[in-house]
Amino acid sequence: MTVEHDGAADIDRALALLWRLRGPHPEPARGRRPRLDVGRIIEVAIEVADAEGLAAASMHRVAKELGAGTMTLYTYVPGKAELLDLMVDQVLSERRLPGPGDERPADWRDQVLLYSDRTRAAYRRHPWLREVSRVRPALGPGHLAGQEYLLSILDGLGLEPAQVVAAVGGLATYVDANAALEAESSHLEQVTGQSADAWWDQRSVFWGKYFDVGRHPTMASVWSRGGFELSAAEQAAQAYDFGLNRLLDGIGELVA
Repeated sequence: MTVEHDGAADIDRALALLWRLRGPHPEPARGRRPRLDVGRIIEVAIEVADAEGLAAASMHRVAKELGAGTMTLYTYVPGKAELLDLMVDQVLSERRLPGPGDERPADWRDQVLLYSDRTRAAYRRHPWLREVSRVRPALGPGHLAGQEYLLSILDGLGLEPAQVVAAVGGLATYVDANAALEAESSHLEQVTGQSADAWWDQRSVFWGKYFDVGRHPTMASVWSRGGFELSAAEQAAQAYDFGLNRLLDGIGELVA
């Protein structure tokens, strides 16, 4: 499932919520101190989504977990779309990518691998992230930190500005797409109780009964020469590393 944004939200308010910790702090209201804050609402929404999936993290459910009325929640967050933006940006912020002046690996390729590792870890911790469209991202600190980090790596290699942007887009898309696939595989294993290897083993009859070598000679040849000997998890890991390293090789060739 892909969650889409309708664009009808109050952009100023949404941005103010995303950047609430970076902007001016409002004066505290007089009277009774509120029991809730936006940070706690996001935290609980993420907990619900982690445990039961994104669909479970409704405004009503989050309010119930907080012991508050649903309408009370709307006084803090305008709606589910804005709450989702806040959840995603919080998860992206968890990557703790090095910022300007922070220590980072010396080699540029290792710096990209750090981005890759931490992004994939975020998807593993929060598999619902795979359901969220990132085509029109919320412009929050978590998203921008990732963009700034990758740009700072590529911009230091001597590429033209347009090449830097293109390379960053290619790398981010590759990492996100594969992290989502990995999260989807893990999710399926959890909900079905069946590993990917068990799923394939269950369908082993296909190869003897339905597979046509004449129509798929290359597949049969690669199979006979050991191309598919790895487990499903090992194949996925090998494919990911192979693809990412070829992207980095290509950028390296362009730099050279």
